[in-house]
Amino acid sequence: MTVLLLLASFVLIIGGAILFTNAVEWAGRRLNLGEGPVGSLLAAVGTALPESLIPIVAVLAGAEGEEVAIGAIIGAPFMLGTLAMLLMAGAALAYSKSRDSGREINADKRAVRRDLGFFLPCFGAGLALGLVDSKPLHWVGVAGLLLAYGYYVRRTVKKGDEAEEEEPKPLYFDWTKDDPPSTFQLVLQLVVGLLMIVGGAELFVEELKKVAESVGLAPLALSLVLAPLATELPEKLNSVIWIRKGKDSLAVGNVTGAMAFQATVPIAFGLAVTEWDLEPAAVVAGVLGLVGGALALWRLRVGRMGPAAVVAWTGLFAALVLFVGVDS
Repeated sequence: MTVLLLLASFVLIIGGAILFTNAVEWAGRRLNLGEGPVGSLLAAVGTALPESLIPIVAVLAGAEGEEVAIGAIIGAPFMLGTLAMLLMAGAALAYSKSRDSGREINADKRAVRRDLGFFLPCFGAGLALGLVDSKPLHWVGVAGLLLAYGYYVRRTVKKGDEAEEEEPKPLYFDWTKDDPPSTFQLVLQLVVGLLMIVGGAELFVEELKKVAESVGLAPLALSLVLAPLATELPEKLNSVIWIRKGKDSLAVGNVTGAMAFQATVPIAFGLAVTEWDLEPAAVVAGVLGLVGGALALWRLRVGRMGPAAVVAWTGLFAALVLFVGVDS
């Protein structure tokens, strides 16, 4: 039964990702936004909803859920800075023969510098605050991170971004075949896609919990590795789809924009409602996530994410899995 439910969760996530990416492209066209803002804001924040729900649910469960909440908050940007980058690079290599740019990823370099240049100091500050036992300072961090994300949003949607000219694939929910599809059809597909993603991710997490409990994994290990691994699947699948289509700015912005969001809003939530006392495994995950983000900034600015980078991101991911396994 667990295997069947895991398969069902994958079907929901993949189906939801296909609907969501198609609807997001149409939403960006409707709002006259370029690929950078569409990927960094609309797609990134929308698909970050599943993993953002876990800390909230964990905290509402009581004091025993605080460890799970902190682990999920730190684990999400770690996954984005390692496994998401690994899969994007792997997708570029796998589809290189059918892509105009081959192995190279032609993302908007200004957007890459903005997103990852924003992620690295904000996430670093969030980790540093986890080593300081001062609630007043934590509240200063809350205000600072939220203001920083507001500034990031303003920079992302500022005038001057070029609108995407290529028309997206027809909206799946456009049963009237109108051109363009109606707002109701667009919103309905967005909502259905998100519900499928959230439902599939939640089902995946619940089944993974059963597996983790059966092999005796600690709650922190679950929240740092397994829960983010499941809930970050939407970003990864959306980006793989866009990489295959050659829409590199959307693919990269979907991940780097989520990194900017995860480095601020969820950490601000953690600082406000938990003690934010980071255990060694959480600190290690955060540091590895920063290293992965710095590597991504370097390789994406160059435009090449070759086999060496794939090996490096694999090593970073494996290092945390090994550390958590030994620590447990």
